[in-house]
Amino acid sequence: MRSENEHPASDPARTGLLRFGLIGTVIVALCCFTPILVVLLGAVGLSALLGWLDIVLLPALAVFIGITLYALWRRQSTN
Repeated sequence: MRSENEHPASDPARTGLLRFGLIGTVIVALCCFTPILVVLLGAVGLSALLGWLDIVLLPALAVFIGITLYALWRRQSTN
């Protein structure tokens, strides 16, 4: 049971969703806009997968941005 003094935004479930969205967005954005993933896949011999990166990473970026926006909207609506 939550005390009346506790702020609803400090709920671990709410901050966990926001943290998940932000971390996912940053990781996917790094892989989309920098050659980190290209160099990594080339180094381990999986460069044949490079043609599929845009098909996977751009929708993943959209999903993680959506999760982040939803978590921010949910956090704002509880205040």
